[in-house]
Amino acid sequence: QVLLDESGGGLVQAGDSLTLSCEFSGPRGYVNGMGWFRQAPGKEREFVATIGWSGGTTYYADSVKGRFTISRDRAKNTVTLQMNTLKPEDTAVYYCAATGAWGTGRYDYWGQGTQVTVSS
Repeated sequence: QVLLDESGGGLVQAGDSLTLSCEFSGPRGYVNGMGWFRQAPGKEREFVATIGWSGGTTYYADSVKGRFTISRDRAKNTVTLQMNTLKPEDTAVYYCAATGAWGTGRYDYWGQGTQVTVSS
């Protein structure tokens, strides 16, 4: 069982920055990738970014590329999503997720979500 604890959401204005963090705990060596997803009201959950835990390889959704940065701290079992130049369309509940099968698109464990609201 992997437990995820997210933090850092809030209300900001367009153009501002915000940092989300997610600390996980669980069986040693299980997690080999972490991801961030988001779900806006009335929309399906969508992929935002992912990072391979060992090598640090990253991938981003086109909508956030160049504005968001995902990183990890292996010593602290923490993944961070730095969000810059936020737009009102970034408003959503953001979830971090963990996987032991990175690269397959499957995420087995999810955080509780943190609200990000960007006002225009």
